[in-house]
Amino acid sequence: MTSQSTVAPIALTIGEPAGIGPELVAPAFHDLNGTVPFFVIGDPNHLPDGTDFTPIQAPHEAISASSLPVLPHAFGPKRTPGTPNPTHAQHVIDVIARAVDLTLSGTASAVCTNPIHKKALKVGAGFPFPGHTEYLAHLAGGADVVMMLACDALRVVPATIHIALNDVPKQLTQTGLEQVIRTTQAALIQDFGISNPRLSVAGLNPHAGEGGAMGQEEIDMISPLLDKLRAEGFSILGPQSADTMFHAKARAGYDAAICMYHDQALIPIKTIDFAGGVNVTLGLPFVRTSPDHGTAFDIAGQGKADPSSLIAALRMAWQMAQARNGTPA
Repeated sequence: MTSQSTVAPIALTIGEPAGIGPELVAPAFHDLNGTVPFFVIGDPNHLPDGTDFTPIQAPHEAISASSLPVLPHAFGPKRTPGTPNPTHAQHVIDVIARAVDLTLSGTASAVCTNPIHKKALKVGAGFPFPGHTEYLAHLAGGADVVMMLACDALRVVPATIHIALNDVPKQLTQTGLEQVIRTTQAALIQDFGISNPRLSVAGLNPHAGEGGAMGQEEIDMISPLLDKLRAEGFSILGPQSADTMFHAKARAGYDAAICMYHDQALIPIKTIDFAGGVNVTLGLPFVRTSPDHGTAFDIAGQGKADPSSLIAALRMAWQMAQARNGTPA
C-alpha cells in the first residue's frame, strides 16, 4: 500500500464463504492499487487458489502490505462455492463483530461488509436478526439506522424497506419519516462533508397525490412534516412526484432523495448505475458500507463475479472515514 493518510485502514469482512465475497477481495485490492487501504478479516483458506496475500497481526500492517492483507480468522472446513456450510455460520457472525470492535477502537476507520446469507446464518447459528443492518445496529447499542443506496450520480434513502407494498401506508408514519430525514441530513454533513444538504422528498402516491385526488398521505402527513423541518432550516423539496425526480437536471438540485418505499428508491439507482451502487448504513457510530448485491451462489467459484460494487463500497467507506476524520479524501 502507498497511502500516506493518517486514517486507519478499512476492515473488510469476508462474508459468506460459499458466495462470491472471497473471490472479490483480491481483484478489489489490485484495482484500488493502494489508494484505499483495507484489510480482509477471514480465513485465507477460503481465498481462490493462487491468491497472493499477506497475513497480518494488526490492522496498521495493512498500510505497508504489498499483497492482499488478511487478518486471519479460522473458519474450519474449506469453502464449497455455492453451498453454505453450517459450521461456517458462527464465524461469519464473529467476523462482523470483530470488524466493528476494531473500528470502534479506532484501529480500523470503517467497516465494509461482503454479503452474507441470512438463511445460512439462521440455520447454522440461530442468527436472530433479519440481516446485516439490524445486527450492526445491535452491536452499536441499538442505534436508529437508515439504509442509503449511493453511487456517484445519486443517493437514495427508502423510508420503508423490505415490506409488502400494501403495508407501506400503514408503516409510513410521520415519526418514522422524520427520523429518516433527520438521520440522512446528519449523515450528509458528517459522512459526506456537505455543509448544507439539499433533500428531495418523494410523495407516496402518483403525482404526489395530485392535491388529494390520488391519495391523502401527502396532505395529511408528508407536507406538514416537511413544513416543520423547513421552519428549522432544512433545505427540502417536496413532496415531489417520484416520476420527475430522477432525470439528470432534477438530480442536480439535491444531494439525496428520500423515497417512501423500496422500489421507488432502488429502481432509479439501479438503472443509473447497476454495478456501482453501494449500500450505506446511516446512523451508526461508525462508517459502514457494503456492495449492493448478494452472495450470488449461482456464479460462485466460476470466475464470473464482478468486483465493481465492492470497489465502489471501499472507495465510499474511505471517503466517509476521511470526512469523519476531518481529512480531505
